Amino acid sequence: MKPARNVLIGITGGTGSGKTTIAREVCRTLGSETAVLLEQDSYYLDLEHLPFEQRSLANFDHPSAFDWGLLVEQVSDLLAGRAILRLVYDFHSHLRTRETVRVEPRRVTVLEGILILGNEALRNLMDLRVYVATDADIRLLRRIQRDIRERGRTLESVAEQYLTTVRPMHARFVEPSREYADIVIPEGGHNRRAIASLVAGIRALL
Repeated sequence: MKPARNVLIGITGGTGSGKTTIAREVCRTLGSETAVLLEQDSYYLDLEHLPFEQRSLANFDHPSAFDWGLLVEQVSDLLAGRAILRLVYDFHSHLRTRETVRVEPRRVTVLEGILILGNEALRNLMDLRVYVATDADIRLLRRIQRDIRERGRTLESVAEQYLTTVRPMHARFVEPSREYADIVIPEGGHNRRAIASLVAGIRALL
């Protein structure tokens, strides 16, 4: 029997775990006419009221950094078959831009982010909850590579942020949310068999 509404798949895990790779692969395999990807990182609160130096020191790994009300509202709209205007966040300036992206509803919405299983309202909307478990040293290396290459950070700034906010917030919020997962995928995006099984499970939901 088909669900009464569109399906929501939640994919979480620590920074650099491979959750984004898995989420994108799931959407690619299902096809753009069936699945759409939504990323928690698009829903950071706007810090325009703070100077750049203070914005740079914000704790972006704490639940209070996100606009959960808007995220839940837009996820609910997609599940109900309504298009949304997704925000665009600039990681260089730590600000929301003025542009938006129209996202059309699909039978499957894949939502990925480090804290999504910790939010009860989102968790209750999910038809399948996935936690991606990857060793901390691998996650750190991936974080360093991404932040330097894609976000213009220095090695020193990445290391400081990791030690002061990323690592402690992972232990406090991300890792405990693993208990809510229906499926745990080890090795991140390199686990091809697990990704294939996940896609098969989603197709069964449809």
